[in-house]
Amino acid sequence: MPYKEREIEKKYHSIGEVAQMFKVAPSLIRYWEGEFDIIRPKKDRKGNRRYTKVDIQKIKYIYHLVKEKGYTLQGAQEVIKAGKEQGFDKVQAVQKLQEIRDFLINIRDEFNAKSGS
Repeated sequence: MPYKEREIEKKYHSIGEVAQMFKVAPSLIRYWEGEFDIIRPKKDRKGNRRYTKVDIQKIKYIYHLVKEKGYTLQGAQEVIKAGKEQGFDKVQAVQKLQEIRDFLINIRDEFNAKSGS
C-alpha cells in the first residue's frame, strides 16, 4: 500500500474560511458570535477573528439547530443552555460517523477499481 501523507490541518481559520465552510456570509458568523455565548474566537493583534477547530464545531452545532432543524435563535439558545453537551456530542458523533462512511466508500471504490482492471 503506498504511503499517504497526512493532511496538514490549520490551527486557526479566518472568518471568511469559516463562512465558506457553511456557505453563509461572514456577517452571519459575527452575528451568531454576539447571540451565542459558546462562540468566542481568539483575536489577533489586528482584531481579526481566529477560529479553532472547537469554535468551528460549536458553529456547526448552531448551524445544525438554526438552519437544518429550523430553530429560532431564541429556541437554539434555550436548547444550548438546557443540554449544551448532549446535543454538541451528538453532532460530533454524527460528523465522525460520516467521515468513517466516506473513508469506507473510498476504500470500496479503490478496491473495485483495482479488481475490475
